[in-house]
Amino acid sequence: MSCCSGRCTLITLCFLQLLATVERQVFDFLGYMWAPIIGNFFQIICVILGLFGTYQYRPRYIVVYCTWAVLWVAWNIFIICVYLELGSLTVETPALTLGAPQSISWWREHGIGCQVSNTTSSSTNPVVTGCLLDFKYVEIIHAAIQILLAIIGFIYGIYGVYLFTEE
Repeated sequence: MSCCSGRCTLITLCFLQLLATVERQVFDFLGYMWAPIIGNFFQIICVILGLFGTYQYRPRYIVVYCTWAVLWVAWNIFIICVYLELGSLTVETPALTLGAPQSISWWREHGIGCQVSNTTSSSTNPVVTGCLLDFKYVEIIHAAIQILLAIIGFIYGIYGVYLFTEE
């Protein structure tokens, strides 16, 4: 196996996806964002299946990975639409929190340079100022990275299935 083979590239992509997803999972847990937590959990399982399938020459596992990659791209496009507030989607809708109280993006209050000032103790939306990058854009960047990795992984996954079934 050469270092630049499709198989090696797919294994590297799977590791990158695992790293990016675990990082995202941590921050979703900190913000109690339940729908993304569930999605990230399935992403981790399917990426591990893709990694195992690539390493063990199991094309069926890679097909599961590729199928999930399509769904993962759709989910991340939905997340981008929510944070861009396209159509009737807004950050305040319960789509990402599954209706749980006190569920907001961790980045809303803890972004780089953010200063939080609570106007009242009963306020659920504290005033945040001075952020270097608004939390919406941090979440959009996370989703865009996931989309990029999933599309590249899908392409290499299909290529891997082609190579493994040919042998």
